[in-house]
Amino acid sequence: MLRSSLLAIGLLLIPASAQAGSQISKTLKLNPGGHFVLEADQGSVSVTGTDQTGANIVITSNRDDLSQLFDFSFEEEPGGVRIRARRRDFWDWFWFTNVHFEIWVPKTTSLEIRTAGGGISTYSLQGDAELRTSGGSIEVWRLRGKLRALTSGGSVHVRDVQGDAELGTSGGGIEADSVDGWLMARTSGGSIRIDRATGRVEARTSGGSVHATFSGGNSHGGVVETSGGSIDVRLDPAANLEIEASTSGGGVSSSLPIHTFGTYSSHELRGTLGTGGETLHLHTSGGSIRLSSL
Repeated sequence: MLRSSLLAIGLLLIPASAQAGSQISKTLKLNPGGHFVLEADQGSVSVTGTDQTGANIVITSNRDDLSQLFDFSFEEEPGGVRIRARRRDFWDWFWFTNVHFEIWVPKTTSLEIRTAGGGISTYSLQGDAELRTSGGSIEVWRLRGKLRALTSGGSVHVRDVQGDAELGTSGGGIEADSVDGWLMARTSGGSIRIDRATGRVEARTSGGSVHATFSGGNSHGGVVETSGGSIDVRLDPAANLEIEASTSGGGVSSSLPIHTFGTYSSHELRGTLGTGGETLHLHTSGGSIRLSSL
């Protein structure tokens, strides 16, 4: 009975506007190869590439007074579109306000998305993308272009990216599958998993383990470091690399045909794979390191 009464009181405390909903729809001119910019003080964002021209935007919210809470601007610029969503009243933001931007653009559009309060996801695009959020996760699927994806409060998950990628988060893990280009992944609070990397890899975390699989023939090297976990790296045994692996809190093991040199130690491995070349540097302060073949 007490639980039911508390639930009823909680529902009464929610403003009527927070229980309703609203929607804003816009269609703007945007040709293939153009640029799309969204700057929002709040809201999750989803962008999908299509074979159509124009930018179609649908903004939904659980509030029926959305246009009173935000100043929206929709601008058609030479070669692109720019949308801004600024909060009118900071205090109203706390009253159970959810906002979502659903966007469809020509698939060859380049993106610049910034939101201060929600996740970002993109699908099937062929242009460079810069994605930033202060309070959500980022997901990117099938991108043909350079990627910069940064969040302060969520995970980062990318798959099938043909281009260089910079991925960063202060509060979650990173997963990258099939990145055809240089890859940088940094997190302060999670693990990193990389599959099928074809270029140089730089992966650093302060609070988790790192699993990295380099594609066959990848001899570009890189840096893999963690302060709080183990490192597991899989390489093509036919690759040509210099290997430097060390740990302060575990052992180093390898099943690869590495020609070692220097003083042998269970905590350190230095040597040459194949004919040598670029350096792959591995270090952990709180776990073990394992090197194995594909």
